[in-house]
Amino acid sequence: MGRITTRHKVVRITAADGQDVEVIRRLDTLAAEEPLEIRVGGSPLTVTMRTPGHDVELAAGFLVSEGVITRSEQFASAIHCGGPGTGGTIRETGANGVPLGIYALGASVSDGGNTYNVLDVTLAPGTPLPDPARARHSYTTSACGVCGAASIEQVSTTSAFDVSDDPMQVDPALLASLPDALRAQQQVFEKTGGLHAAALCDAATGELLVVREDVGRHNAVDKVVGWATLAGRLPLSGTVLQVSGRASFELVQKAVMAGIPMLSAVSAPSSLAVEMAEKSGLTLVGFVRGASMNVYSGADRVRTGVLEPV
Repeated sequence: MGRITTRHKVVRITAADGQDVEVIRRLDTLAAEEPLEIRVGGSPLTVTMRTPGHDVELAAGFLVSEGVITRSEQFASAIHCGGPGTGGTIRETGANGVPLGIYALGASVSDGGNTYNVLDVTLAPGTPLPDPARARHSYTTSACGVCGAASIEQVSTTSAFDVSDDPMQVDPALLASLPDALRAQQQVFEKTGGLHAAALCDAATGELLVVREDVGRHNAVDKVVGWATLAGRLPLSGTVLQVSGRASFELVQKAVMAGIPMLSAVSAPSSLAVEMAEKSGLTLVGFVRGASMNVYSGADRVRTGVLEPV
């Protein structure tokens, strides 16, 4: 399997206060980014650029966000593949020109054709397969989790869970503590400075239930939701999803699809994220820094006493 980090030679240049420039050649640690093709029942569904690791969780979370599954029992199994006949992109031939097989991107005969960059999911009997019309016909980049959707109508998906009636309430002090708690568990970010992170918090106890990192913020959330799905925890009532960056529309959607009533972000939300949060009844909190934060929707879930009308 691809490594979570790689090493690369860099030239580090330091120039300060007009003094002589210092040049140091050294190795730097980079966050790995590799493609993962997710298939369901042998049929390609999407290709996402991700940090290798927790791929099964990523696939499970993605299927939840797409409305394909809503319960752990619907996810039967998953297997990494990429050997001959799995529909990869490289055709290997022998010295005499005879085809040796079709391999996944980056694979070869010498390694058996498995790069662990193709994951085939088997759904439980009776679980409908994804609508072929929803298949992503281009890469989902690490920057965008909805890129490649076949049409704009497919960006919004109806959730099986209603977060608007979740009675959860959270103290502001708990929300203020989450970014630091998340940062303390970002082990790969500590080495690379190049990964997003997401965490799921139990609102009643303040416990971080799971933390995941990835080059894509949407992937980190999918891995968190996938972990919860495989553990049989859906819907995720009474929890807070904490993310290390901004709050985009896609993250609000993923939270709603998993039944998470509150999304907290270190940075700003987008206008569409706020619009969807208000429409779905999700509490959206942004700019959680130090002791302050902005609540953009669902402020009644944050224990503050009487709020001044805006």
